[in-house]
Amino acid sequence: MMSIPKAAPASVRIDAWLWSIRAYKTRSAATAACRAGHVKLNDVNAKASHIVVPGDTIRVRQPGYDRILEVRRLINKRVGAEAASHCFTDHTPPRPLLPALGLPQRDRGTGRPTKKDRRDMDRLRGED
Repeated sequence: MMSIPKAAPASVRIDAWLWSIRAYKTRSAATAACRAGHVKLNDVNAKASHIVVPGDTIRVRQPGYDRILEVRRLINKRVGAEAASHCFTDHTPPRPLLPALGLPQRDRGTGRPTKKDRRDMDRLRGED
């Protein structure tokens, strides 16, 4: 088990911090997310070179929702998931449950949906 180093670094880039807490799989993915505008530091678009300090709020856009993280501790090396969870507070609201659409199931071997079947499915989804 790897633990958090005792001495916290003086400053850490936002892309390195996001990689080290395991928000992104690679540091280059974190850098690309910053470049694409998917990362906000204190509600301002963040460049990969921005420095984070404890108390900052970081909003990371993930597929389907935004993850809201508060920096509690600075780290610049990747550590285990349990140790990384002590470096931030997750303020992400719970995701709403998607209602079951109740789409009709077609029997196997009946072929492709007809035009009428496709229109009925679109109407159920609300795509008139």
